[in-house]
Amino acid sequence: MVQIIYILAFTVLSIFAISNLIRSMIALSQNESRSYQDNRRRRVSPQYAHPELWDKDGKYIDEPLMVIKSINVDDARSRLDALYNSSPSGEK
Repeated sequence: MVQIIYILAFTVLSIFAISNLIRSMIALSQNESRSYQDNRRRRVSPQYAHPELWDKDGKYIDEPLMVIKSINVDDARSRLDALYNSSPSGEK
């Protein structure tokens, strides 16, 4: 008798979890497509910008703050080897 109650409770909870998952996925896909279209048309207003985007005079900085430089694998490997060899525990 107890096993039947456990199976029934597990079935009800799993159906509830799966239906909730499906509803969340549908809502997320609708929000994602709507926000993507909105972001293409508008730009972030400076009055709602992150505090790091303001200079010391209180003016909005409209320039990239981080630049990523890509390098090839051999350069990255040689730089990592140089760092490892220059560490105190690294053997030279």
